[in-house]
Amino acid sequence: MSLFYFVAFLSVFFSLLVIFSKNPVHSVLYLILTFFTFTIHYFLLNAQFLGIVNFIVYMGAILVLFLYTLMLMNLNQETEPVKSNLLKVIGVIAGGCLLVTLIASLKVSGNSEMVILKDPNLGLVKNLGKVLFNQFLLPFEVSSILLFSAMVGAVLLAKKES
Repeated sequence: MSLFYFVAFLSVFFSLLVIFSKNPVHSVLYLILTFFTFTIHYFLLNAQFLGIVNFIVYMGAILVLFLYTLMLMNLNQETEPVKSNLLKVIGVIAGGCLLVTLIASLKVSGNSEMVILKDPNLGLVKNLGKVLFNQFLLPFEVSSILLFSAMVGAVLLAKKES
């Protein structure tokens, strides 16, 4: 249980670094670390499939795309638009509303008990594969054929006439 709290602390710490980092590239790198701690949480909660998908999709694809986009944008202090005082006041009000919501959620969750799953093998990839390839085999294969035909169509559309 102490590992869970340590990873939760790291999640909050890295997410705060995402918000308060001045450099956007560093902010994206901290966001990658935050999503990595989420992946660890998924594995600790016995949801291996969600952990693997989070690792591959978010950390491997989306955040790398963010990083390359930020590096190609060449953000400078001179090109930063000046923000009005009204926008700053709206930001403070939105942050206050978020703080009130977080405090209220902590007060509500303080009275709850720990949830114990009836089936401890609920989030395992093995069980998902059994359901996917037994009950949902036909829709799975139809969707794979649909994705394959879309990929072939995209290649044919992008191919230059010779």
